Amino acid sequence: MNLLLLEEADFIAADRVVLRDRRLTHMQEVHRSEVGDSLRVGRINGLMGSAELLRLEAGEAELQVTLDQPPPAKLPLTLVLALPRPKMLRRVFQTVATMGVSKVILVNSYRVEKSFWQTPFLEPEAIRENLILGLEQARDTVLPEIIIEKRFKPFVEDRLPAITDGTLGLVGHPGNFPPCPRALSEPVTLAIGPEGGWIPYEIDLLGKSGLQPVQLGDRILRVETAVTALLARLF
Repeated sequence: MNLLLLEEADFIAADRVVLRDRRLTHMQEVHRSEVGDSLRVGRINGLMGSAELLRLEAGEAELQVTLDQPPPAKLPLTLVLALPRPKMLRRVFQTVATMGVSKVILVNSYRVEKSFWQTPFLEPEAIRENLILGLEQARDTVLPEIIIEKRFKPFVEDRLPAITDGTLGLVGHPGNFPPCPRALSEPVTLAIGPEGGWIPYEIDLLGKSGLQPVQLGDRILRVETAVTALLARLF
């Protein structure tokens, strides 16, 4: 936990918070915090700053906070992601939050198993929990926007063109395609498929909506690896 993230409910005054959950445990067992110590803090979807530990007891801690720093800028990226398998989904949520993705759209695909959509990791509380873990790691406060689109064809045909408008539209896909560009500053809409890749019909439909295939080489990557590799290369 490189940044202690504060919820609205933590505040008992404009500059005072009380913590009683896993963050308190982390302060005690990992940071070995003592009264008078200074900690890095941030208000979820707000500013970052520092906090002085005023009181530390077995069940709660009270801190005085000063929030005066903006969070780091987000990547100019919308990530369209075929729903990964549940165990991988948790790690992907943490990764996109850590790397500064501003919007993720989870979509269906021919190779996405129907059972994946039943995972409890898609519940709003579970999504938020994993995004917060990523933000804590990166020292960021702003939660990425997560959108769920279960119907691939209506989304790609009806809504994706407006999303890609004014951006560089790319779809990561193995094959005889141009290499993924490097070190961009312009806005990007990037689609990443499931393990095994998009089927040809999906690639064709994504292309009609403004996303052109690019590749990272001959190796077939896991989804979580492809997300990290493509974002690092693009930005």
